[in-house]
Amino acid sequence: MIIRRSKQEIAKIADASKIVSEVIRHLQDIIESGMTTQYIADVARKYIVKRGGEPAFLGYHGFPGNICTSINYEVVHGIPGTKKIKEGELLKIDVGVRYKGYCGDAASTLKIGRVSSEAEKLITVTEESLYEGIKKAVEHNRLQDISAAVQIYNEKHGFSVVRDYTGHGIGQQVHEDPPIPNFGKSGKGPRIKTGMVFCIEPMVNAGGHKTEVLPDGWTVVTEDRSLSAHFEHTIVVTDNGPMILT
Repeated sequence: MIIRRSKQEIAKIADASKIVSEVIRHLQDIIESGMTTQYIADVARKYIVKRGGEPAFLGYHGFPGNICTSINYEVVHGIPGTKKIKEGELLKIDVGVRYKGYCGDAASTLKIGRVSSEAEKLITVTEESLYEGIKKAVEHNRLQDISAAVQIYNEKHGFSVVRDYTGHGIGQQVHEDPPIPNFGKSGKGPRIKTGMVFCIEPMVNAGGHKTEVLPDGWTVVTEDRSLSAHFEHTIVVTDNGPMILT
């Protein structure tokens, strides 16, 4: 069931989402080559706790990290650890926050120093496709209008969208109905209505769309080990169109 949120609920999700966006901006400012992903996750946790929230991913279905940190061909759900980030790499940070009973969620792909022209293009196109999808989150559209917009934009530029993991609804839980794939057919799926809150999150590969999970049980990687990028926003559908909360 897709829940339509009250103004009070939307305000609470917006509060949690504000902390998420602050954390991501803070990490963007401080991250540099040589840092471990665990250090980055610890910085994120301290910021979240200082703002009165808690990391929404920690312990979620047993996930052991405060945030997700995924490097290069790692797509999503990378576990923070002793690995050091290096010049020329792509680092995906996915941050979820629970605050006063409601959640916010967002992700960004960061460049560590100078990266390849392919990586630059992948990041740019993936982020642009997020906004192509968000533009379709308007009342009376269908859910797969979002999906199709993301897929078409990325494939037009020669990239592939991940099929195995999706965007989602969000509220009192970090993952709620509906799943929002990054591929689909316009005009399909449930009607979009005001008050619905979604996390739209293109996960895009430079190579093929297939993925696999590493032996740690969490880290998703591209099957062909091609680069991957990931961007995400929490948005709410309003009478005036989509509003980004993160």
